[in-house]
Amino acid sequence: MGAPHQLLVLCVLLSLSEAGAQDSTNCASWCPKASRCLNSSACRCNPGFGPAEIITSLVESCDDINECIPPRSVACGEFADCENTEGSYQCVCSPGYVLTSGKTIFSKAEENDCHIPAVAQTTPATPVSAMPGNLPDFPATVDPGTQSGCSEGRTEEVNECNSGQHQCHNSTICINTQGSYRCRCRQGWKPLPGFANGPKNTTCKAEILFPAWTLPPGIHSKSLSRFFDKVQSLSRDFEPRVAEQTIKKLIEAIDGLLEAPGDIKDLTLQQRHLVATWLLSDLEHSLRSLAQALPEGSFIYTSPSSTELALMVNESGRGNVTVGQSHSRMLLDWAVAIGAEDSDPAVVGILSSQHMEELLANASLDLEPEKLAQLTEAYERPVRRAQGTLLSAVSSVFLSNTNTDRLVSPVTFAFSHHQLEEPGTELICAFWKDGHWATTGCRKVGSGKNSTTCQCDHLSSFAVLMAHYQVEDWKLSLITKVGLSLSLICLMLCILTFLLVRPIQSSRTTVHLHLCICLFLGSAIFLVGIENVGGQVGLRCRLVAGLLHYFFLAAFCWMSLEGVELYFLVVRVFQGQGLATRWQCLIGYGAPLIIVAISAAANSSGYGHTAHCWLDPKQGFLWSFLGPLAFVILCNAVMFVVTVWTLMQKFSEIHPNMKKLRRARTVTVTAVAQLFVLGCTWGFGLFLFSPETWHSTVLAYVFTVLNCLQGAFLYVLHCLLNKKVREEYRKWVCAVTGNKYSEFASSGGSSQQTRSLRPSESGM
Repeated sequence: MGAPHQLLVLCVLLSLSEAGAQDSTNCASWCPKASRCLNSSACRCNPGFGPAEIITSLVESCDDINECIPPRSVACGEFADCENTEGSYQCVCSPGYVLTSGKTIFSKAEENDCHIPAVAQTTPATPVSAMPGNLPDFPATVDPGTQSGCSEGRTEEVNECNSGQHQCHNSTICINTQGSYRCRCRQGWKPLPGFANGPKNTTCKAEILFPAWTLPPGIHSKSLSRFFDKVQSLSRDFEPRVAEQTIKKLIEAIDGLLEAPGDIKDLTLQQRHLVATWLLSDLEHSLRSLAQALPEGSFIYTSPSSTELALMVNESGRGNVTVGQSHSRMLLDWAVAIGAEDSDPAVVGILSSQHMEELLANASLDLEPEKLAQLTEAYERPVRRAQGTLLSAVSSVFLSNTNTDRLVSPVTFAFSHHQLEEPGTELICAFWKDGHWATTGCRKVGSGKNSTTCQCDHLSSFAVLMAHYQVEDWKLSLITKVGLSLSLICLMLCILTFLLVRPIQSSRTTVHLHLCICLFLGSAIFLVGIENVGGQVGLRCRLVAGLLHYFFLAAFCWMSLEGVELYFLVVRVFQGQGLATRWQCLIGYGAPLIIVAISAAANSSGYGHTAHCWLDPKQGFLWSFLGPLAFVILCNAVMFVVTVWTLMQKFSEIHPNMKKLRRARTVTVTAVAQLFVLGCTWGFGLFLFSPETWHSTVLAYVFTVLNCLQGAFLYVLHCLLNKKVREEYRKWVCAVTGNKYSEFASSGGSSQQTRSLRPSESGM
């Protein structure tokens, strides 16, 4: 059957396996070989097939159970061997032994009467009257391998293999024959040069060796060293005849390492990915070699930790073969397993582990160029980065054919997994390559509720991932960088102005100064450190995230104090001057410090993300910033409404003859200016829910433009529009240029209250 037909069959079976239970009287048409239908959603394996009796989906099958291997080993009795058959087993006498009944097979130990057949041997008759002294001094002629039965007048067969009289080398197995014996190489051994397999002088050497493991360079881990010692012990004690037990112990050792990684969790992200690459590669080599020592047929093992190994050994494989268990299944042609090397026997195996997530966490995803082009066209912007979340077990495939970089025909996989696909993500088929996930050469051909079918033209370690694409809007990125750079310059000018211009020194100026300091530090750190280029959440990234959290919260606290100062200035103008400076500093710097300290104590791992050095949105940790932000914006919005309403009333009282248009314009300019001072424009960020929608894109642009230019707005409002500041600027310019400065008295003797309400002089 060709590859397209294989793919069609798997897709049909996959879709039918998810149809769900319908009428119990209908029969399931997808029941695999060696099973019979129970109803529309279940099949029962025939006796002697498994591993499960009832199957309900494609990823389950009815494979022949090898009753001759543990844990289902059967007893055939002494001098007999168990032979597996399709759906059953049979017992046969060992070479040199026969059944009394003349049969060649039996099924129970009670039927075993295997024995060595007696061979009658006649000898010349001895005269009764002859005396021993009168006989020639030579032994009676007896065939090799027999002993004289003088009392019975016959000879008996001697089993040299059981009696220890053979001369076989310890690298061989003694096989008794009629009247003699022969020496055969053990399984997994081959004759030395100059020797043949069978003669009594046969000497063999081990053909199957336990591949050498070496620790990955530059990795220092006690847990990894203990695991390596276990592997070294298995290698020292390895013999081909115990290959099956060695495979099981190796898998259990790997499960122990993955379930209790110990100090491996303290390694860097890059080091953990290096350990994963080393582990998968050496494990594949070991399983390929050890499988060569197994008897022909299938071998299925599920460890106590649910790691599944399924493999088949065949000396003359032909046609298609399906290998796998509940986590994953694989369909390929035996010709792919054999390859050009024409290996004997051919081995096909797949190992599925659900415990690799710790080592493979936060691994980057390398998309093939065609896929990147499709995503760029779909999103209308380049994909800056892709990252995958592991959904299925990691399945490592190994064949006797080692040249699997480019297969003559594709291999089809069916993976079972949890359905965790989220909006804006995609299920993809990927393989592990040198510390990251890749997709080149693999494609998804179908996906159901809890399973996905993939097809690949090479072999490696495969899995189904939920891909997250980080789409880069270069226009938005450019606006952010240019706007923040301009704001940093303006904020620095504001800080110098508030420190050096003495005529404007006041409680409000103190608030302005600290607000600009917090915004300057937060914006500078954001501009140089927000991008997590390496994708690794290390100390630097966590520190950047923590500093951004603190300084932006501090900026919002000072914005709230701006609202308090504005309230005292406009609404309660004759009832005090607001809070003292020490209370302002305590609120402005103390409150955010308490919030950050509580957040870090509750979830320190929430600082830093693989994409950006900011708060991790998982488990709601982002609300440690959004919560205070929403509270400050709400309070300042209330103060903003109250102050604007009060301003409108006072303008009407102080300037009753002012034209309505001019009055509305003055109030509008003042109100818009206070929106930036109070940080109300940050409220646009609270509505950025889904970046895929057009209205979210518009909000993102508005939010970016307004808040990246907040420093520029503060400089224009508090410095350039303030008459006293402009006069100080003129003095500085004249002092630098050497020109004489003439101070003109301002016209209009308005009252203190009027001047306090004039935007150009109050800095509102």
